Amino acid sequence: MNRFGLTSILMFLGSVAFFYITRGPNANTLLAVCILATLSVAGIIFAILSKKLPYIIIGVTLNCLPLVFSMLLFLAWAISEP
Repeated sequence: MNRFGLTSILMFLGSVAFFYITRGPNANTLLAVCILATLSVAGIIFAILSKKLPYIIIGVTLNCLPLVFSMLLFLAWAISEP
């Protein structure tokens, strides 16, 4: 197995776990957006560094999902602020 490809998949699993740990009415939304975006970008970078096509496709696809979700969460947070 490729070390960077596996790390990319673990970044996705870490971002999903972080989302389920920090959800709720008292969650800090801006902190969640920053951490989700950081984990997703790191996962995409690790997927590209793996240099193997299956890991690139799986890693980029999986890590784009939390990245898009975090951007939508940031947009919702920005709209709700007075």
